Amino acid sequence: MTTDARPAPAALSDDRGFPRFWDADRETRPPAERDRIILERIRQQLHYAYRDLPFYRRHYDAHGFHPDDVRSLEDFTTKVPIITKKMLVADQAEHPPFGSYTPPLVPGQIARVHGSSGTSGTPTMYAVSHGDWKRAADVHAMAQWCAGIRPDDLVQVGFPFGLFFGGWGVVQGAERIGATVFPLGVTDSERHLELITRLGATVFSATPSYCIHLLSVAERLGIDLAPGTVRRILVGGEPGGSLPGTRKIIEEGWGAIASDAGSTSEMYPFQTSVGCEAGTGTHLHTDEVFTEVVAADDLNRPIPVGERGAVVYTHLWRESQPMIRFAPGDETYLATDPCPCGRTYPRLPEGILGRLDDMLVVRGANVFPSAVETGLRTVAELGPEFRIRVSTVGALDELRVEAELSHGASGALGDLSDAERDARREQLVGRVEDALRRHVNIRVPVTLLEPGTLPETTFKARRVVDERTRP
Repeated sequence: MTTDARPAPAALSDDRGFPRFWDADRETRPPAERDRIILERIRQQLHYAYRDLPFYRRHYDAHGFHPDDVRSLEDFTTKVPIITKKMLVADQAEHPPFGSYTPPLVPGQIARVHGSSGTSGTPTMYAVSHGDWKRAADVHAMAQWCAGIRPDDLVQVGFPFGLFFGGWGVVQGAERIGATVFPLGVTDSERHLELITRLGATVFSATPSYCIHLLSVAERLGIDLAPGTVRRILVGGEPGGSLPGTRKIIEEGWGAIASDAGSTSEMYPFQTSVGCEAGTGTHLHTDEVFTEVVAADDLNRPIPVGERGAVVYTHLWRESQPMIRFAPGDETYLATDPCPCGRTYPRLPEGILGRLDDMLVVRGANVFPSAVETGLRTVAELGPEFRIRVSTVGALDELRVEAELSHGASGALGDLSDAERDARREQLVGRVEDALRRHVNIRVPVTLLEPGTLPETTFKARRVVDERTRP
């Protein structure tokens, strides 16, 4: 089979009698044909931005670039300068409220206004036109359909609803599919568990950290979620949902298939990557948001498929605040081999691995928090919460990890004599440190904590405490 061939799916309908694809022609299109469409859309977006959006005209002129310079996807990567969040924040400060990368929009043209915090705490504002909002609903629906969500599902949403886009994309896509939506948002954890049981929710959506946190709460309450009604978990909002260890904990604890989805607020519609039921990673809808993985030290340098690098995103259809070669600072790698589900989109086998600026350099070694999480998730006796502490000891940087025990493991240790308890804890510390050594490649001291010692994660986890002295 050539790389341009269209793989034949095992069946045209799923085990619930629904079509396997939301848009079969689009999702199974030969990659070369899709690339031609992508290039055409890129060139149209470049000319639109240069002609109508002063931010891009100034940016491109300053770099000696003109849209006519792009005749191939390689030209796009090597010739078009990137944009960053810092640049967007500065432009909005100079051209409020939406920046000069936004076309003139009158109130009747704007469907939604959302925002995210900038470096100064001043929100960066996002305006979405009616046309873009409507198109996003289809994109979110296509992504959620790939994750197995269907019209007969009841979707309980645990993302916040407010300034941030948060769970709005989940709601938008599920409603477009025709599923029943329960947008509960952020509430206390016991309330979420109670309502899942009372209503019989079949889909739950939140951050991976919060899904694991709910497992800990359920364990404390004596609730077994695995035989419950939830059969699909849709996670996003932070890295980790595609990491094998994290996904395994979620799937086994909930008795459900977990799918990772999302991007960044700037790239709305942000469910342009979603994990399919085949478990091969997250599919990238590159004909909606073109996604490149390039060299981290030179964002205009392509790298081979499979090599880790920096993510760069481009809106192909959005007219209100289009992002063209937006670099959020995330790291990942691509795969293009055929997927058993039949979709021909490229994939991120482990989703977003983490932020490049979150990387810790400790004694000359590069340490990503995601690698620490991957190691910890292989130890069954640990609970959901952990913390990474980095400090300076003498002239050297030192990293240590504090990890909570699970409620079950803590209870089992409590039944032992003092000598037996100390011996078991010492053995467990050794196993955790061995797991971290395999994934981080340096020795990391571990301190075990009782459940409830660290702050509970109710949205995005904050794992790193950097206590190093600075010159």
